[in-house]
Amino acid sequence: MTEPSDGALEPNPSAPAGGGLARGIEAIRAVLRTMPAGPGVYRMLDAKGEALYVGKARSLKARVANYTHPATLSNRLRRMVAETRTMEVVVTHTEVEALLLENNLIKRLLPRYNVLLRDDKSFPYIQLTGDHDFPQIVKHRGARSAPGDYFGPFASAGAVARTIIALQRAFLLRSCSDSVFASRTRPCLLYQIKRCSAPCVGRVDKPGYDRLVNEARGFLSGRSKEVQERLALGMQEAADRLDFETAALIRDRIRALTQIQGRQDISIDGIEDADVVAAHQAGGHTCVQVFFFRAGQNWGNRAYFPSHDRQMPVEEVLGAFLGQFYDNKPPPHLVLLSHAPVDAALLEEALSSRVGRRVELAVPQRGDKRKLLDHALLNAREALGRRLSESATQQKLLEGVAQAFGLDAPPQRIEVYDNSHIQGSHAVGAMIVAGPDGFMKSAYRKFTIRGEGGDGAEPPAGDGLAAAIEASAEPETERPAPGDDYAMMREMLRRRFARALKEDPTRERGTWPDLLLIDGGAGQLSVARQVLADLGIDDIPLCAIAKGPDRNAGRERFFRPGREPFGLEPRDPVLYYLQRLRDEAHRFAIGTHRARRAKAIGSSPLDDIPGIGARRKKALLHHFGSARGVSRAGLADLERVAGISKAVAQKIYDHFHAEP
Repeated sequence: MTEPSDGALEPNPSAPAGGGLARGIEAIRAVLRTMPAGPGVYRMLDAKGEALYVGKARSLKARVANYTHPATLSNRLRRMVAETRTMEVVVTHTEVEALLLENNLIKRLLPRYNVLLRDDKSFPYIQLTGDHDFPQIVKHRGARSAPGDYFGPFASAGAVARTIIALQRAFLLRSCSDSVFASRTRPCLLYQIKRCSAPCVGRVDKPGYDRLVNEARGFLSGRSKEVQERLALGMQEAADRLDFETAALIRDRIRALTQIQGRQDISIDGIEDADVVAAHQAGGHTCVQVFFFRAGQNWGNRAYFPSHDRQMPVEEVLGAFLGQFYDNKPPPHLVLLSHAPVDAALLEEALSSRVGRRVELAVPQRGDKRKLLDHALLNAREALGRRLSESATQQKLLEGVAQAFGLDAPPQRIEVYDNSHIQGSHAVGAMIVAGPDGFMKSAYRKFTIRGEGGDGAEPPAGDGLAAAIEASAEPETERPAPGDDYAMMREMLRRRFARALKEDPTRERGTWPDLLLIDGGAGQLSVARQVLADLGIDDIPLCAIAKGPDRNAGRERFFRPGREPFGLEPRDPVLYYLQRLRDEAHRFAIGTHRARRAKAIGSSPLDDIPGIGARRKKALLHHFGSARGVSRAGLADLERVAGISKAVAQKIYDHFHAEP
């Protein structure tokens, strides 16, 4: 784009002041006297100088003149004109340049009368690093300047995480940082659960690891069939030479690849790189569903809900969406659309100009591509229905949490952790879960703090699996010292996510959090980060919430990795919501601790003796005064208690006096 001229066109100060609409029309007429006739972008500003609307035009003078005829304007435009007090213009050489500049200004200024795409952060990619002898496979977001291969974009961080997990199982590539790689002396947990080949300790040599990297690169580049055929041949060769262990390992890798492809529930032959964009309107709202196809593979979909006037037609919304959506990301060669957007030819030319190659916008009417769009439209319709049915208050709170903590999207599952004890005794941990529908009490979990591996979570189903993971992890968990909150938090988080890695490694069951909140400060945050790093988990947002000075509610401090501690306004609804989450976790932890302590207080050594029920226990305690008195009693003394026979007395005596 050439350097534009930019200037403010002020209305005539002597223009008569009248009603809102009349005053706005007079302001626009005043600037029309010096308005250029060529292409460019105009901004309508209110009395405070804030942008009301940004528009582009092939002829600025002709386009802006339309606003001086209120009979032809919609109610939305009449309101906008009534608020207008001045205008600014940017002259460009072509209408294409004007369109590109318009989208950029809309995203920067967020004028309230434009269609606004607010949830438009950069997409994540998968990177195979290129600056190490043993490349790692990692999630990447941002500029792709580091050496290596990049594959994407993916629809979400969750889609990347699921794909990386499956790729680790299929190709056994490392995901640890270079510093962790250099310091390892033993294989980590990922090697134990067959998600890494452990090149850090020489379990695979460089040529062998390079073969794994090349296979992963081929799969991500669209040569999945070739890779699977090669693996199937290798499995058969291993079986033929009776190397069944190797054959089983290759079989598991093939299954992991099949799992990736099984999640790609829609695909069309002949489509290599394309975006499928479908828009559905209902109730004055629009959902735009975008499916991403790269290298012939479906890499997920994402729903967007642009803000716009309720009367705006879907074609206009879709055109504005596309311009803003591709403002900071390169479009593929083909974009399939459910509706023909306004100024489709101009938009196609602008996108092609921006990336230096042809970009085709197509609206198929029949065939496989149309079926693909119908599938996307169905997803858009269902996504919009779910959004409209959600509680507006709860959704706004979750959006506020996402904004406060810099999340990609409002969290659908928030897990909050706390522990409770008295000087280390009867220590318990608690996890509560919240989401769009409020507290998810069926997902709450209790942890008995033992410091000895295994899983103390209740309900106890599956303890053996988690214990096996704990036994293979390094370093082993040490028993927390009395009152050591850090060690208790470490044990609880380790159990929780070690079990998650074992039972739901692909994160398809909806049991992984989008946000992890911890009751505490920088110390607890550091513990949580270390636990997740040890388990190879690097994509769960963390936040610690600490009480403010004098432990006053409303002055809480929040700790996020890589960010200075911060607070929220005392009357901010988001702060109140986060306080509720923390208080619910505290209530659950305290209640669990009290129940366990009450049970311990009511227990007695006599409960461990077979055949001693409530009636005999009561008789013994009444006779001897305490369990200690029973333990010190002789056999003859025990036989004198009512209801205690010689056989039972012998059993009680043997229980307390048996040789260790």
